[in-house]
Amino acid sequence: MATALIIDDNDGVREALGVLLEVHGIDAVAAATPREGLASLAEHDIDLVIQDMNFAEEKTSGAEGVALFKEIREAYPGLPVILLTAWTDLETAVGLVKAGAADYLGKPWDDDRLMTTARNLLELRAAQKRSRRLEAERAATREALRAQYELCGTVYDSDAMHDVVSLACRVAHSDIAVLITGPNGSGKEKLAEIVQANSARADGPFVRINAGALPGELLEAELFGAEPGAYTGLSKTRIGRFEAADGGTLFLDEIGNLSAEGQNRLLRVLQSGEFERLGSSQTRRVDVRIISATNADLKAAIAAGTFREDLFYRLNVIELRVPALAERAGDVPALAAAFLPEGKRLTAAAERLLAVQAWPGNVRELENLMKRAAVLATGDVIGLDDLGLGAAPERELPEPSEADVQRALALHDNVVARAARELGLSRQALYRRMVKFGLHEQGSGN
Repeated sequence: MATALIIDDNDGVREALGVLLEVHGIDAVAAATPREGLASLAEHDIDLVIQDMNFAEEKTSGAEGVALFKEIREAYPGLPVILLTAWTDLETAVGLVKAGAADYLGKPWDDDRLMTTARNLLELRAAQKRSRRLEAERAATREALRAQYELCGTVYDSDAMHDVVSLACRVAHSDIAVLITGPNGSGKEKLAEIVQANSARADGPFVRINAGALPGELLEAELFGAEPGAYTGLSKTRIGRFEAADGGTLFLDEIGNLSAEGQNRLLRVLQSGEFERLGSSQTRRVDVRIISATNADLKAAIAAGTFREDLFYRLNVIELRVPALAERAGDVPALAAAFLPEGKRLTAAAERLLAVQAWPGNVRELENLMKRAAVLATGDVIGLDDLGLGAAPERELPEPSEADVQRALALHDNVVARAARELGLSRQALYRRMVKFGLHEQGSGN
């Protein structure tokens, strides 16, 4: 149940407000003075403050109420405050609302309006608490995963990527075949590294081959090896990738492009663990774990008759699907920062522009863009123009969050003009957001 703190020196007001709140299912804590109110805030978990503005005997200036509000605002910046007064000073009211007060009501108050405002504020407060709690839980879960497993430098913040990385870690201990699917440039090879690094074969070889990069006859030689004379120009024994990976892991990238003959021979190895080098009749055995990857729809290829169904089920004991970068925009800022040389950073506006890109080339495209921007930028700060994406008008960029504005102000010593440039906003637009977030007192205009 939510709890509201009433700070008012009138016994009747405290009692009336307490009854009104409790009738509507809100616990009430009461204090008669600013000092008592601040003590109650320290003692209880308060979700809403309803405070009087007049505590002096003459009850005309409201200075004590203003001072109390500012102290609450400074100590508990996210706590909603409703102000009550028996007199109405429009200028003071507007000023305090700009400073972050949730509402400003005259006495006698309207019960319906007061309770509507209170309920709305408490619902928002509860949602913010849930969001912070969930984010803290997610952060703790991600940190626990990093502490328990070797993630091979993988950078991510999104739940979508966390889920697939977690699954990769969980299946790593087994020797089962893993098929990694996802678009080009999304990080499939990095996921294969995670599986290898956390497996019982971590100390063994990790051999990679792009199955789609070589014609059929050369691919077979790459996979299985060849004896001298097996093909023109081969004068000494060639060790294939299967032999090289013995005791470890073989990563077959672009498996969907494997030739028909390559599929046949690969299936035999997976079934028996045996193969022959090209030009040899000697059967050899290897102990290799297979991780394969593809950006193709292998089920569609099966239906079209271009990929063997029995091979598919041999490769796809566990499927790890890497989402496209557009499906995990929350990873973009962390990835972009990781791709920049040490000492260089993006402005908040540049981060926001990156977050709304389509990224058809996925992580690889982002990496290349960051390398280009780092070279072209004249200083250590990379802004909208340095990205070469076309500086989108302000209305096309996501609106800065309160955290974005606070970070920009702190970064630039509360100088609004510089913080506005950081955020890609005009000074007026930043002022509007500062008022919205109750931050207008901490910035200077220069």
